[in-house]
Amino acid sequence: MATAPETDGRRTAAAARRRAREKEIIAATRGLFDERGVRDAQIEDIAKAVGINRAIVYRHFTGKEELFALTLVEYLEELRVALARAVEGAADPAQQLRAVVTAFVDYGVSHPAFVDCAQTIMRRTGPDLLDEISESALFRLGRGISGCLSLLTQVLEDGVEAGEFRVADPVLLANTLYASGLGALQLARVGILVKEVAPGIPTVGAISPDQVRDYLVASALALATR
Repeated sequence: MATAPETDGRRTAAAARRRAREKEIIAATRGLFDERGVRDAQIEDIAKAVGINRAIVYRHFTGKEELFALTLVEYLEELRVALARAVEGAADPAQQLRAVVTAFVDYGVSHPAFVDCAQTIMRRTGPDLLDEISESALFRLGRGISGCLSLLTQVLEDGVEAGEFRVADPVLLANTLYASGLGALQLARVGILVKEVAPGIPTVGAISPDQVRDYLVASALALATR
């Protein structure tokens, strides 16, 4: 019986070690994001948390943008699970839409670094991302985002089929709700509304995460049924 070449075994072991190290680095990045926020997470700190030097980080990732993108994938996988559970617990499309938006807000409020990380990536143009992130990493990021959006899109499509929703382009609406939801989550974190008490005279008021959640739910339902 033929045996596999010894070099194949070494390559397999090396690939496994590489994947394990990548997971360590991403886990350390996620830990720093959750502890300090995205802005204060530096490559040097990430490397120190793993017990390596920064040069090794760059052996595994094309740069900071790619590392941040793959850390966002970790958040998105958790979010997808939360959204799927929300859909399963609701009886009809309207309740499902309400539950999905609620789950999205609850996750974002509980994981502010997810919001920062997602907004950081969204501020880059498509060509910039293609220049700074490898194709494999970009594919994983796209799969993470689409995994969440597909759940929302399916809810909208089911609502249209049931005659409850009037949505011409469920994919576009799902993407719009995701993007606007990230902005609203930032508002929930700041907790401040700016308004005029008189022409040219600004003032601030308070807004709670619950108010933001209720507004996003009402907006999603209004957009789906208009």
